[in-house]
Amino acid sequence: MDRQHLDAYRILLNNRLVEIAAADRSTAAARAPVELDQQSVGRLSRMDAIQHQSMAKAAKTRRQSDMRRIQAALKRIEDGEFGYCTQCGDEIEKPRLDADPSIFWCISCMRS
Repeated sequence: MDRQHLDAYRILLNNRLVEIAAADRSTAAARAPVELDQQSVGRLSRMDAIQHQSMAKAAKTRRQSDMRRIQAALKRIEDGEFGYCTQCGDEIEKPRLDADPSIFWCISCMRS
């Protein structure tokens, strides 16, 4: 893969890291512990708040996973291994990389 394409993928991946970090900061309050004060929050409202908190924590877990995949892709760019399947070593199809530059398996390995 030529340097121009690698640079474009690097920019996309770094931009995605910035987006994920911003999303993580913006949802920090949603992951905070839910108040137990029955006087200020009714039981159903508290249950709703706990559900929102749980969903916010699950989203953070997904974002962390995405960040690890993106950081691994950036490392593969630096190591000269980007664009090749980490399982079989075959080249990953460009449309697949265009859709998700953090992908690390070719379509054949993903199916098996």
